[in-house]
Amino acid sequence: MTAAVANRPSLFARKDTIFGACEGLGEDFGFNAQYLRVVLAGLIFFSPLVAVGAYATIAVAVFASRMLFPNRKRAAAAAAEPVALVNQNDAAPLAMAA
Repeated sequence: MTAAVANRPSLFARKDTIFGACEGLGEDFGFNAQYLRVVLAGLIFFSPLVAVGAYATIAVAVFASRMLFPNRKRAAAAAAEPVALVNQNDAAPLAMAA
């Protein structure tokens, strides 16, 4: 596991997802989350209420599974990786890059 993956916040706290439901389900079952997003986007055209309900159900299921059955391998790998400390001299170029 790379440091970038280990340092990402939880799916529910990230800024680039709504609840992280599609991404979480994709990670849990090992498929590309874009497929599920396309299906849900197509479902919005036919029945928006069903699409929102399906997404909410997926979000609750992913949240419950992550709380009830945390991935111990991912947590152990994240804890085992050393944290890279930023040198004070490196802070200026990093700030300018952001």
